[in-house]
Amino acid sequence: MLHRLWLIFAQTATICVAALFVVSTLRPEWLPARLEAPKLPVAAPVQPAPAPSAASPRPASFHDAVGRATPSVVNIFTSKEAPRNPLLNDPIFRRFFGEQFGDGAQRTSSLGSGVIVSPAGYILTNHHVVEAADEIEVALPDGKKLLAKVVGNDPDTDLAVLRVNADKLPAISFGLSDELRVGDMVLAIGNPFGVGQTVTSGIVSALGRSGLHINTFENFIQTDAAINPGNSGGALVDARGNLVGINTAIYSRSGGSMGIGFAIPVSTAKMVLEQIIRTGAVTRGWIGVEVQEITPALAESFRMPDARGAIIAGVLRGGPADKAGVKPGDVLTAINGAAVSDPSSMLNLVAALQPGSNARMQLRRQAQSLDVSVTVGRRPKPQPRE
Repeated sequence: MLHRLWLIFAQTATICVAALFVVSTLRPEWLPARLEAPKLPVAAPVQPAPAPSAASPRPASFHDAVGRATPSVVNIFTSKEAPRNPLLNDPIFRRFFGEQFGDGAQRTSSLGSGVIVSPAGYILTNHHVVEAADEIEVALPDGKKLLAKVVGNDPDTDLAVLRVNADKLPAISFGLSDELRVGDMVLAIGNPFGVGQTVTSGIVSALGRSGLHINTFENFIQTDAAINPGNSGGALVDARGNLVGINTAIYSRSGGSMGIGFAIPVSTAKMVLEQIIRTGAVTRGWIGVEVQEITPALAESFRMPDARGAIIAGVLRGGPADKAGVKPGDVLTAINGAAVSDPSSMLNLVAALQPGSNARMQLRRQAQSLDVSVTVGRRPKPQPRE
């Protein structure tokens, strides 16, 4: 019975399919309308971005700041005589390698950067860029090259002032480094590795960095803007293109940028620049003492309430401090009312004093507070490097 029912169902289904095929082929209009598959949208042609108008907002860019500052940043090439290799005096060596070595002394060259700070041709750079150079050549951004001479230098801050015989040069505008804040955007401009003028960006990572043993007077701006060899003496500018520092040094284990660079604040650079142009040298105050940092252990042994100040470790006999009665072991806490927090701040405060003036110094001696008046002397010139 089931077998017969299955045969009837199969035959009926076959006849229906055959009938549907015949009707769909010969009379498709008899069939109900079929649902059509949705059509995919045709891709619209790509429209080019409209040209920006003067009124339309632009993406964030430092193009204008770079355009203001880069014409004032120059490349500095120096050369100097190097000690002659003794092998060059050996006739066998010279005969084997040729006579191209000549009889004169060998010369070495180096590369750095500088910043035009006056239309009259004054240029700021690092002292170590031009130190002991016999010849200094300045390359302007337009490709023009000029010989430069050293007007004066200040090894204590690693700054030097050059001058070229030209006028109407594009001088950079000075910013206010004292108003910089950690997190402010800055741009470093120079000629790293001699590849040509380059701009890198970063932020102010820290202010007032000292104790790095780079210079005698340290008050560095720290930045993560990439600074590499050849950037020394170049410009650190703010987001408006104003000079806020002179790029000086990097912390690196490889010789390249690791995101820790240091720049001399423009406030220090301006002071050095003005004194060198006016007198040819930088004059600083001096009291003839050697100071030592107060560690927590020393603060405890001296029964001090905190570790602020600077311990007088030595006093030069016959110097200004000695004449005023300052003794080793005294703790210097303030100069003319300005607090001394550590030896670096003490050094900067004393250096800012005018030689010949009287300075009031607050001391702590065996738990007693003392006020002494010191006649400020002139800081001796640093000894040249060997």
